[in-house]
Amino acid sequence: MSVLRRVRPASRSRSLRLGSAGLTALLLLSACAYAEDGSVGTGPDSGGSSQSGADELKTDIDTSIRTSESYWESFFESQGGQFTPVQGVIPYDEEGDGDCGGEPFVLNNAFFCPVGNFIAYDQNFIAGQYQAIGDAFVYYLIGHEYAHAVQDLLGIQHRLTIQHELQADCMAGAYLGDSVRADVLAVEEGDIDELLTSLATVGDQPGIPWFAEGAHGTGQQRTQAFAQGYEGTQGNGSALASCLSS
Repeated sequence: MSVLRRVRPASRSRSLRLGSAGLTALLLLSACAYAEDGSVGTGPDSGGSSQSGADELKTDIDTSIRTSESYWESFFESQGGQFTPVQGVIPYDEEGDGDCGGEPFVLNNAFFCPVGNFIAYDQNFIAGQYQAIGDAFVYYLIGHEYAHAVQDLLGIQHRLTIQHELQADCMAGAYLGDSVRADVLAVEEGDIDELLTSLATVGDQPGIPWFAEGAHGTGQQRTQAFAQGYEGTQGNGSALASCLSS
């Protein structure tokens, strides 16, 4: 699974890139579902749900959006600021169903569009990955795309795509790690270590220069960025500040 390819210019969307070689990476993050107390527990039957697969996917998408927005709202409040969520998270199923700054939606993709301040995803693509990988794919995907939305909201710009992408990896890790520490999300012991090992295999292909438009970083760089955010500080606090300073 290579995750999340983005181009910085404001006229362009920021898109997900998921390669088949990395699909197993997200299998290692335990499945998430709402429990009765409002937290997200592991396993497909958390909370005794009898929903169909399609209903469960919709619930997971809605929940990942809620937890992402709650996380970032709390962060902005802690800084004396005001959080503005994206205007929508839009599903589509055909190429050209919409556009971002004049660029048409493409299949097998998900992205944040800074022009319209929205996230969009190919619903057939996400449904296929949901079936192949599990619930956690949705939380990782939305977490990463929302990281890009927050970068845009904060006015964060980088000269190189790779810098923007590695920071978003770190921010997505912080969202997941902080949510686990706050008992909002739950993962099984060992899952994240295995995830980090798998992420090491999904960096840019050999020969792609670090300064290339669309570069994401090597597997090692991406693993380190995600781990930096997820693992937090030595005092078990959030590493988000260090992500944002990178």
